Amino acid sequence: MLALFFSTFATLFVVIDPVGCAPIFAGLLPGVAAREAARTALRATLVASLVLFGFALFGTHLLAALHIELDAFRIAGGLMLFLIALDMVFETRTRRREDRADKVKQGASPTDSGEDIAVFPMAMPMMAGPGSIATVMLLMARAQGWAEMAVELAALGAVMVLTLAALAAAQPLMRLLGTRVEGVITRLLGVLLGALAVQYVVDGVRGVLH
Repeated sequence: MLALFFSTFATLFVVIDPVGCAPIFAGLLPGVAAREAARTALRATLVASLVLFGFALFGTHLLAALHIELDAFRIAGGLMLFLIALDMVFETRTRRREDRADKVKQGASPTDSGEDIAVFPMAMPMMAGPGSIATVMLLMARAQGWAEMAVELAALGAVMVLTLAALAAAQPLMRLLGTRVEGVITRLLGVLLGALAVQYVVDGVRGVLH
């Protein structure tokens, strides 16, 4: 069970990418007080958690209602994750997040604008995007029994707690790491995610052929 926890934790950590979300969050909150930034981080994490836990628990029922086989979802999810991995390796994911953040911010303080950055873009689609939703559904689908499901849900909860911590400490964290270190970490995680995505596609194809 411990191996399953760490495997699930590592997968979700790579996909949700708290390290990559932190600088974007910091950039959306220029001049905002630490207490307000912490409240915004908490709201964003709660919304993303509700979405991800919802799909983890009820995603397979949704697939069944839409008459989508799990192997087909594995292949589609693997291809989607591979595209995210390519974005991470070539840093287009970070640039796209920054562009999305600039459109929301538009030079105004997030506390004064009509947009709630906790919901968009932070919770969705940055943390609870298509890739992370597909991943939690695939991970829960492989679980055998309630014990393994509980372990994977606990791993998801641990990742979300770390994400909250990263967002709350975003500004001092970025001063500590710097953009170069962030880029190295993002590329390394992208390579690992690419390998995982290929494995999902292989498992899906093998299931279809059998």
